[in-house]
Amino acid sequence: MKPIQKSPVVYVQTNEQKRLNDAREAGVPWKKWGPYLSERQWGTVREDYSYDGNAWNYFPHDQSRSRAYRWGEDGLAGISDDKQQLCFAIALWNGRDPILKERLFGLTNSEGNHGEDVKEYYFYLDSTPTHSYMKYLYKYPQREFPYLDLVETNRRRSREELEYELLDTGVFDDDRYFDVFVEYAKADPEDLLIRISVHNRGPETAELHLLPTLWFRNTWSWDKDETKPALHQVAKGTVQIVHPRLGDHKLYCEGDPELLFTENESNINRLWSKPNLSPYVKDAFHNYVVSGQLEAVNPAKTGTKAAAHYHLEVPSQGTKVVKLRLTAKPAEAFKSFDHIFASRLADANEFYDRITPASLSEDERRIHRQALAGMLWSKQYYYFDLDRWLEEHEAHPLTGQNHRYARNSEWFHMLNNDIISMPDKWEYPWYAAWDLAFHTLALSLVDFDFAKEQLLLMLRNLYAHPNGQIPAYEWNFSDVNPPVHAWATLFLYKVEKELGRADLRFLEQSFQGLMLNFNWWVNRKDPEGKNVFAGGFLGLDNIGIFDRSSPLPTGGHLDQADGTAWMAFYCQNMLEIALVLTDYDSMYEDIAFRFLEHFLWITYAMDRIGESHDEMWDAKDGFFYDLLHLPNGDAMRLKVRSMVGLLPLCASTVLEAKGQLLQHPRLKEMVNLFKKRHPEMLKHIAPAGDSFIGYAGRRLLSVCNKKKVEQILKYMLNENEFFGPYGIRSLSRYHLEHPFMFHLNGQEYKVQYLPAESNSGMFGGNSNWRGPVWMPVNGLLIRALLNLYQFYGDDFKVECPTGSGTYMTLFEVAKEIGRRLSSIFLRDADGLRPVYGGTRKFQEDPHWKDYILFYEYFHGENGAGLGASHQTGWTGIVARTLDLLARIRPEDALRVDKAEMVGRMTREQIAG
Repeated sequence: MKPIQKSPVVYVQTNEQKRLNDAREAGVPWKKWGPYLSERQWGTVREDYSYDGNAWNYFPHDQSRSRAYRWGEDGLAGISDDKQQLCFAIALWNGRDPILKERLFGLTNSEGNHGEDVKEYYFYLDSTPTHSYMKYLYKYPQREFPYLDLVETNRRRSREELEYELLDTGVFDDDRYFDVFVEYAKADPEDLLIRISVHNRGPETAELHLLPTLWFRNTWSWDKDETKPALHQVAKGTVQIVHPRLGDHKLYCEGDPELLFTENESNINRLWSKPNLSPYVKDAFHNYVVSGQLEAVNPAKTGTKAAAHYHLEVPSQGTKVVKLRLTAKPAEAFKSFDHIFASRLADANEFYDRITPASLSEDERRIHRQALAGMLWSKQYYYFDLDRWLEEHEAHPLTGQNHRYARNSEWFHMLNNDIISMPDKWEYPWYAAWDLAFHTLALSLVDFDFAKEQLLLMLRNLYAHPNGQIPAYEWNFSDVNPPVHAWATLFLYKVEKELGRADLRFLEQSFQGLMLNFNWWVNRKDPEGKNVFAGGFLGLDNIGIFDRSSPLPTGGHLDQADGTAWMAFYCQNMLEIALVLTDYDSMYEDIAFRFLEHFLWITYAMDRIGESHDEMWDAKDGFFYDLLHLPNGDAMRLKVRSMVGLLPLCASTVLEAKGQLLQHPRLKEMVNLFKKRHPEMLKHIAPAGDSFIGYAGRRLLSVCNKKKVEQILKYMLNENEFFGPYGIRSLSRYHLEHPFMFHLNGQEYKVQYLPAESNSGMFGGNSNWRGPVWMPVNGLLIRALLNLYQFYGDDFKVECPTGSGTYMTLFEVAKEIGRRLSSIFLRDADGLRPVYGGTRKFQEDPHWKDYILFYEYFHGENGAGLGASHQTGWTGIVARTLDLLARIRPEDALRVDKAEMVGRMTREQIAG
């Protein structure tokens, strides 16, 4: 009898997936237009031409309406093309504000009692990966916006006090505000429909001036060879757009609004009391609408900036809708407008229904979708030509002009000119290398191609330094971020391989750049060649007793437990990549062994044979610490129980029983030789040798052997230490009553548990690693537990929480951490979201409570959101966490590829 043949499963692609495939395979420019406009260009390093490097003061918010930007543009709920040649956003005036609302307002680093902070309420509600449909909400007060009150009150408050927020000012009392929803839908790649819906939530009819605004990024003022583009009115409600590279487009405005025109050029007279080069300048619409200066706009109806002026009277609880269409094609602008919008929204719903686990609750699905929407809205065009910027500062090191200060002078090779995933488009409107690696975990749920492009971007010649360093962020490209790019690269490769599309070209291309970066780490951050690493703050800002990026007040140097663990982790990732490539090219065998050998020596350096006091592992405490080397040759452990001591858990890799490591002859020969030469060292580190074979015959490469894992987890899973109700805290709660103190020359240095905001100005004071919960490192710890579970299986259980009498497998512990992280955003038994703490408006109001903000970090005790309010960036990995909780089962976790994915995906996500 013939066996029954099962029909293959046929996956019907969603319309949005077809667009993604067309963009990848046929070059159809579905992603040409998107939310690539920054939300703050003022106060950035790029726009800073000061002599002292004070970017915030050189270009403040007050100048942003009048001063043309050099390197980018910003706006409210805006979009642009992928080279930001043409921009679109909205402007608003309620009849009371002192200025036209064209961009978000926030405090500078010196104005905020906890550093810079946006003081507005806005939400990224929806987006597909090709931006065929997008939705954004901005809440605009009907009372006068309290600019001065926010600045002065926050400036008076100490670091021990809470921030003064916009809701605290009373400006939203009695619901006197507008909900302004901005939606975009694409009829085709060059045909964008725009719908703006204004809802009056207040008790009375209210007036609103709405100005959908179109403008060109000013390139002509900086480059005299640049052809100046033009906007001009060609019919009622119609703007003709002419650009030498972008081509011709039209903006159609429903309802025959008044069309205003000016130039996107600086108002030199207002800024510096000098004559303007043109009577029509950047802030003309403010002067026209707010100040009543009719002569401010160009009566010839032409310019490089244009707006449709809608003067709306919105009844109480009523809505007014404005429709526009930006297109490169002749069109009956509004004939099929509503039908196209309905179709694109249906496509978006179909796409998210397909990729979202069916078992998620309605609230979980809401969190999942808004997290991914935030990731997609946080894409931004980033332009920075360091060669030219340094010349303009007269600080280029190769031209003999470097007679004044300018940051990043050693990065003159750099030219950034791409769409990049930003941590937060207001607070951090510049990329950060290690943030970006985490972004790709969430982005790969919706757009694999973009996720891979982001990782490759940082390794390109025009980004990475010729010495191999990956740029950190624009404030100091030479700062050092944790080396997580190899891990993210391997993660994406394994997910695609599991789904039938192993991208070896991506893996090999990444590996070449990562090799250069790895060598930079070895040469620069282990100067003594002892396999122990420094690196500075390594993304953990104020976690140490000293500023780890500055010279130590004690003299000497630090051996960093996290820096060394990161490098062990890096070795493991590079070893795994090399092993994959070795299957296709034997030349990688020697390279694979080099990473294996390096990992072994790093692991040994962290805890050598014998009782020593100059290594990071403290056998008595059962924890890893930073090691301070003093100038006189003495060494001491800085016994702060922090995330620094947990991160060594992450350096674990499982190898399959079939001999993934030993199936290649040359590699096997080198491994056997190493074992013969260094038998004592191998016995001392994590499981090695035939007596340490784990589940299904697997081998484990880990910084932590079983005993160390047990000891560290006793701390990590203790609710009076790291194990908070909403995830793993960055600093042990033990230090609340027992702060770590260090006295030097009459000065006291102290690390104390602070579950909320920082009370020091270290690293600007706008982030805190001394207690709060941070999503990315929690994600890494979950990955570590799943990896260790693959080796130890169900037989290895730990008490969770410590002291509870309840024992769990490492898989169950990982899921429990994931559950606690997810609960930050989900409604609890009382219907409240921990992320919003005691803010009643967000907890109770039907027009607020289901709009989610993805904060930078979270209160270590109550889960309230802290820091940057729109750092969907790495906090967006909560979408991955929800996938994990919904999809992964113990039998899946025992499969290496499945656990590495941190949750399964449907084939639809990369179908085709």
